[in-house]
Amino acid sequence: MRAYLQRLISEGEHQQQDFKYRVEDAVKLARSVSAFANTDGGRLLIGVRDDGHLSGVRSEEEIYMMHQAAYRYCRPEASIKFDTYHINGRTIVIATVPKSDNRPVCALDEEGQKRAYIRIHDENIVASPVHIKIWRDEQSPRGAAFTYGEAEQHLIQAMKDSAGLTLNQIVKRSRLPRPKCITLLARFIRYGLATWQLSDHQFVFALVDK
Repeated sequence: MRAYLQRLISEGEHQQQDFKYRVEDAVKLARSVSAFANTDGGRLLIGVRDDGHLSGVRSEEEIYMMHQAAYRYCRPEASIKFDTYHINGRTIVIATVPKSDNRPVCALDEEGQKRAYIRIHDENIVASPVHIKIWRDEQSPRGAAFTYGEAEQHLIQAMKDSAGLTLNQIVKRSRLPRPKCITLLARFIRYGLATWQLSDHQFVFALVDK
């Protein structure tokens, strides 16, 4: 048991693992749950400091807040499994969050507003409208083959010869309505015609060279 936990800790924080020293706010914890559920799944090691030191979960209240994060502060309700380990008199909880089949999973903020997160490396980032559209489109079949119309051509011209543009830049260049740009970008990405990345804390989009 100890060897297993130490092996996980030795991996450090990454795309599918996060350390939580203490759980003082279920709302903040829900952001991590949302990010894991929307990306590749992952686990939270609760009672572990950022440097890997075992601090332990100190109260039943913390365990209660973990459950609240998954079942009260996530929409739709996130699936989460809790495993408790007792090592050297300290209680460590591993919360495992699988990738959701019903994305986006949103976390509720202090005002009750829903916001979806995505996990990139060891950070939880607010998802872009394009990500949210992709996830929603994934709930239904692709349907007919991709076709090129006037709007698609406008988008291609706007993105041509660029290594990456923000959504706002694409809207401005293409002169298409913002919702239309979001819909088309999501389709382009799903069909492998465009890609995205995080650059300087902004999502940028680019056409894929064929």
